[in-house]
Amino acid sequence: MRLHRNLVFATIDALAEIFNDGSYADKVIEKTLKRDKRWGSRDRSFIAETTYDIVRWKRLYAEIAEVKEPFKREDLFRIFAVWCVLRGIKLPDWPQFEGTPVRRIKGKFDELSRIRKFRESVPDWMDELGETELGDKVWTKELHALNEQAPVVIRANRLKTNPKDLAEKLEAEGIETTNIRNYPEALELKQRANIFKTKAFQDGLFEVQDASSQRVADLLDVKPGMRVVDTCAGAGGKTLHLAALMENKGQIIALDIYGNKLKELKRRAKRAGAHNVETRSIDSTKVIKKLYNSADRVLIDAPCSGLGVLSRNPDAKWKLQPDFLEKIKNTQLEILEKYSRIVKEGGKLVYATCSILPSENEKQVQKFLKTEIGKDFTLLKEKKILSSESGYDGFYMALLQKA
Repeated sequence: MRLHRNLVFATIDALAEIFNDGSYADKVIEKTLKRDKRWGSRDRSFIAETTYDIVRWKRLYAEIAEVKEPFKREDLFRIFAVWCVLRGIKLPDWPQFEGTPVRRIKGKFDELSRIRKFRESVPDWMDELGETELGDKVWTKELHALNEQAPVVIRANRLKTNPKDLAEKLEAEGIETTNIRNYPEALELKQRANIFKTKAFQDGLFEVQDASSQRVADLLDVKPGMRVVDTCAGAGGKTLHLAALMENKGQIIALDIYGNKLKELKRRAKRAGAHNVETRSIDSTKVIKKLYNSADRVLIDAPCSGLGVLSRNPDAKWKLQPDFLEKIKNTQLEILEKYSRIVKEGGKLVYATCSILPSENEKQVQKFLKTEIGKDFTLLKEKKILSSESGYDGFYMALLQKA
């Protein structure tokens, strides 16, 4: 592979913004890719994939390069040189790479690869926490899986198509997919591609949604004609899945504290042809109170550490802090106690997170069941999905029923 100066410099600029300014990797990459209209798809994928790769392995590479944060520009070039050496890419004859100690880099890599926190490139506290909560064997496997590049999975929108027809339409547009066993609406892309430019996407025939995430709406057991409340709807991936399962019949009330996410949900619902979705911004406690004891089904896709989706958000490893984790656990329990009141007698509730930590998952459900409001609920089933076993995002979901 021959390295092009403008692509390498664009990557270095992106890394400086992500590491030193704390910007989100996906937003930085999106902005960086707009820098030069002459870049083709191969150039863009080089910048995106290299940036994500270096973000993913930041700790390991920085340790090998013997640099510390905040990174100076020459530090980032040293990290980039480590990336090249470990991938067998010939370093160009540029001043930035002069005197790169190739043999020392390889030797240091071999030495650090024996220590999990360096090998899998995670902060000390996260490595200790994962081992405490999941045990050494499971955590080691899970960390390894979460460092793999996440596959691109889409969900066929049953309001407009089915997986078989969708696969044919995408193939006609040059995108090959494969079915996933036991995931009735999912298709996985054989190769990464910009699927948002396809006519099939613009026509609302599918949504990008990981296979594990597709399990959540299925578990809620919705039927056409029901009243369903999605309490932490965000931009609505699961809301739209619920709309399709309900065949556009009945009512879905999508709630969120962020109005801009609900705007995005409205736009997506229009494209998907989901007409039974109504958005409501949680701008006061009244919004929730008005809904008490009124819904057949309630979804709480709770805010969480996001440890189950590190393969698609590798920069979260470096942004997450132990004190945030403690705060978010309190929030999860508060949300459970407050939003569970929306369920009517005989109704059902799903509590879900994209975390793999028992303290955010089954332990939260057990705590909730011991509260005053929780005593009215019974745990019907729970599902724990590990990336190392499924190949997809790590997830947890519990189905509860109100007496």
